[in-house]
Amino acid sequence: MKISVFDLYTIGIGPSSSHTVGPMRAAKRFLLQLQEAGQLDALGRLSVELFGSLASTGKGHGTDNAVLMGLEGEEPETVDPPSVLGRVAAIHEQHQIHPLGGAKLTFDPETDLVFRFGESLPQHPNGMRFTAFDATGSVIDTGIFYSVGGGFVVDETEVDASDKLFTDVPVVPYPFNSGRELLERCEQNGLDIWQVVLANELTWHDDDEIRRRLLEIADAMRAAIHNGCRHQGILPGGLNVKRRAHKIFNDLSAADGETVDPLATLDWLGLFAIAVNEENAAGGRVVTAPTNGAAGIVPATLEYYRRFVSGADEDGVLRFLLTAGAIGILFKENASISGAEVGCQGEVGVACSMAAAGLAAVSGGTPAQVENAAEIGMEHHLGLTCDPIGGLVQIPCIERNAVGATKALQAARLAMRGDGSHQVSLDQVIRTMRQTGADMMSKYKETALGGLAVHVVEC
Repeated sequence: MKISVFDLYTIGIGPSSSHTVGPMRAAKRFLLQLQEAGQLDALGRLSVELFGSLASTGKGHGTDNAVLMGLEGEEPETVDPPSVLGRVAAIHEQHQIHPLGGAKLTFDPETDLVFRFGESLPQHPNGMRFTAFDATGSVIDTGIFYSVGGGFVVDETEVDASDKLFTDVPVVPYPFNSGRELLERCEQNGLDIWQVVLANELTWHDDDEIRRRLLEIADAMRAAIHNGCRHQGILPGGLNVKRRAHKIFNDLSAADGETVDPLATLDWLGLFAIAVNEENAAGGRVVTAPTNGAAGIVPATLEYYRRFVSGADEDGVLRFLLTAGAIGILFKENASISGAEVGCQGEVGVACSMAAAGLAAVSGGTPAQVENAAEIGMEHHLGLTCDPIGGLVQIPCIERNAVGATKALQAARLAMRGDGSHQVSLDQVIRTMRQTGADMMSKYKETALGGLAVHVVEC
């Protein structure tokens, strides 16, 4: 399985990459498989079963709604977020869906979309099983898929292969499977990390396409910040969480230029992250970076660069995203970016590490300093649990992104004060994160069965 930065950064909808984006993709993929096999016309009934974390927190994450949209042929990148709830309500009322947008099919979400609470499929906590029947009730096909974090979806035959970076792509000029190898490629060829990644991306895309798509991603990140600062009201889900970004933006804008507060830029950084994650919690459009639950950290840090760093320009945006992407790839291939698998260290921790590396790169950091920034960013998130209250990506997720962005800034600045040499390597931290996630009790891994999720009384 090859991993491109464009696999890591995808434009989709909230509130969760693993629980919303992935299931939507899986649902459409299953029906496309039926279509390719010439079996779609024989479809008489569909059954969808959600397991593990998808069952335990699926309602709060909108997994059922995402599956319904995927069955109707929608994709996270292009679905119209404001239309989703109305369409879902119509499906519940009429007991009909339109597979891949075609002829109607009887489908009752109350009986045909089943949450298998307390049950898990063997290869990953985020498992789904789709079953297609013909008009007589005979099984046409069954598909098992796993949403492994960041919107990535694999079927049961691919899940083992998903941990191998560039294994089947020997043509990339600078393959790397670890931080050490990445630094070696840089040293041997006199390249920065972003140049290594760019050279590898040129294997699959031309230079103009890479530039265009990265700038589209950066624009989508900025749009999420803008929309988050503009929208007001209460976030959906029942916790009655009030959106704060709009007021914070107005307060900071009113004081801009009139304050001598040396930490005012940190307030803006936190605002950028909160704005994105409020959009995510509301089901708006965000960029997985590397996940939706941690979608605010990389955009916030990138916006900090564009707004507050002297000399910031478009080329710097590209360097930032390519460098951050390299770090995200290392975590994706050598550990996990799934909260259901390793806790929030795999989401907010990885995003912090990516953002720290990106900021160090555009601050003139050497490859060693960039690697150091990434290591610091994750080292101080080790053991971070995923314990969303009510299974919603709101508390503590929204504020956690603001704190993660602040840590990314500090990690980059600490690394830039050194010469790149340090005692704990990024590879050691990645291995530690993976082992910590394996040792972590399942109730602290996106099940809403431990931590804040059970110690805060809902009113």
